[in-house]
Amino acid sequence: MILLLFGVFLICLILRFPIAFSIGLSCLVYLVFNGTPLIVIPMKLYSGIDVFVLLSVPGFIIAGNLMNHGGLTDKIITFCNHLLGHITGGLSLVNIGASMLFAGISGTAISDTASMGSVMIPAMKKEGYDTGFACAVTASSSTMGPIIPPSIPMIIAATLSGLSVGRLFLAGAIPGFLLGLGIMIVAYIISKKRNYPKHPKSSLQMIWLSFKNTFWSLLMTFIIIFGIVGGVFTPTEASIVAVVYALIIGIFIYKKLNLKKIQVIFIDSMKTSASLMVLIGFANLFGWILITEHVPQLISSEILGISTNKYFVLLMVNILLIFVGTFMETIAALLILFPILLKLAISVDIDPIHFSVIAVLNLIIGLTTPPLGICLFVASSIGKISIGKVSKAGLPFLLVSLLVLTLVTLFPSLSLELPKLLMD
Repeated sequence: MILLLFGVFLICLILRFPIAFSIGLSCLVYLVFNGTPLIVIPMKLYSGIDVFVLLSVPGFIIAGNLMNHGGLTDKIITFCNHLLGHITGGLSLVNIGASMLFAGISGTAISDTASMGSVMIPAMKKEGYDTGFACAVTASSSTMGPIIPPSIPMIIAATLSGLSVGRLFLAGAIPGFLLGLGIMIVAYIISKKRNYPKHPKSSLQMIWLSFKNTFWSLLMTFIIIFGIVGGVFTPTEASIVAVVYALIIGIFIYKKLNLKKIQVIFIDSMKTSASLMVLIGFANLFGWILITEHVPQLISSEILGISTNKYFVLLMVNILLIFVGTFMETIAALLILFPILLKLAISVDIDPIHFSVIAVLNLIIGLTTPPLGICLFVASSIGKISIGKVSKAGLPFLLVSLLVLTLVTLFPSLSLELPKLLMD
């Protein structure tokens, strides 16, 4: 029967069904053919979303949209341009730097690709950058969003595992910074080879003025992170604080928001949040079926039957998650696979915080892995270029992402040191 479940699921994916409906339909077919009472469906849907920390997800989505529409993106890009624009290939470095700063607001890779890409890809094309390179830089740098806190995938991982959201946020900070630094180095080397343009150097006064304009936007990230880490408020309360803060900044300081814009933002955020909750509910049902069919035990026994070495286990998990991440959205993949693989990791003495960072990092790298990486498709549609050209241009960035993944896998301290330092 489990083959029927996966068979229907894969057929739905091939037919381009939305991922939530692919999961839901495959579960329905399984339950009907297995003779299971269909009352299980609403029960498992509700239990999947009846988790307090999940209330923070709509809050962070609304806050991110408010800051984005409130002028945040332009101010961050301007600030990064003053800092990095004078270096060869400066606009590509601005793209990456802005993504690192915007990551603390958006929390998702796809929203970062869409937001930054709509501004940076046309700007880079106008200055003579290769379109494939511009799209590849945008897609690759967007992968920092789910790693650098606050991160929606990290909130989901905490929900599934019972781990501290604050610890997971801090655990992703250093790997996210390394990822951004690595992508910057590759972009600079390519830009130097191709002699891409640079802007005149900004004065210290211009940099300071730009920083002051961006300060209020960046402050929200620090309020969220240190508020959670310091125990001032829970992640759910932090998301509401972020919404109120974003409203105040957008209306009274940046003066980009009005009632009409706010109404549109809230409606769009509600749609995004609702689709995400449906996905979480169906994924909980899917996970329950996997457990009843003893799939977690089967996977664990197969891998551990080959070797119980934790580095071998991590290698197998890395290969699986990168492959899954190429065709499945990060949160959906986490909901289905993370609980199963976490038990496997714990059985070979891998720290759950360390494993959580590895899992999220794998899946977001999958978003930029050819031929099906979702962020590659978003960037290519903005740049009006074939996915093949973007994939080819993105290979150097993919290699550096895999190098960072290897470092994080082999050296747990990169993800564990900061939570120990600030929370123990």
